[in-house]
Amino acid sequence: MNYTEFIQSVAAKPLAAPAQAEPITRATLVTLAERITGGQARDLATQLPEELRSCVDKPDEHLEPFGLTEFLERVQNRAAVDRQEATDGARAVLDTLREKISAKEYGDVVDQLPQEFWQLTGPSVNRFETRRVGT
Repeated sequence: MNYTEFIQSVAAKPLAAPAQAEPITRATLVTLAERITGGQARDLATQLPEELRSCVDKPDEHLEPFGLTEFLERVQNRAAVDRQEATDGARAVLDTLREKISAKEYGDVVDQLPQEFWQLTGPSVNRFETRRVGT
C-alpha cells in the first residue's frame, strides 16, 4: 500500500472531508499510538506506508488509558477540525486501516481499545459482537 492510496481511501469514505484527509489521518494515527502499547504501535507501523510510520512511532511500551471522548478531542485539536469532522475522520481512518492492513493486525489494535471505541472501529475479528452503526 502506498501513501497516496491510503489518503485517497480515507478521503473517499462517507462523511469524511476530503480536504482534511491528510491531517485527520496523521492526527488519528498519533492519537491511536498513544492509546496502544509500544509493541503494538511498532507492529502497526510495519503495515503503514513509509510516510505514516512516524505517526505511530512510540519509544516506550506504556499506553495512555483514555476513553473515546478524549481520543476524539485529541484528534480534533491535532487536526484543527470541529468535533464532527474529528469523529467522521477518525472513523474513516480506522475503516481504512481495517481495509488496508492485515485482519490480525487490525484485530490486535482493536483488542487494546475499550469497547466504547467500537463506535468507530467495530469489534475485533475475534469477537462475535457486531458494530453499532450510527452511534
